[in-house]
Amino acid sequence: MAESTYTVVGMTCGHCVQSVTEEVGKIGGVSDVAVDLPTGSVTVTSADAISDADVLAAVEEASYELAPS
Repeated sequence: MAESTYTVVGMTCGHCVQSVTEEVGKIGGVSDVAVDLPTGSVTVTSADAISDADVLAAVEEASYELAPS
């Protein structure tokens, strides 16, 4: 199992969390997405390591941005 944590900018409500969770959850191999709204933290658990580009694309599809790391 691989786990990666990202910070998403612009989430303000439960709907935001749902949108990000849904889009990131569509990435192949992802088994869990945990979003912490107050901090913007998104922890992605997957069978194998996933690419940051895939997570970025999913977050942008949900209409949000990743914070620079």
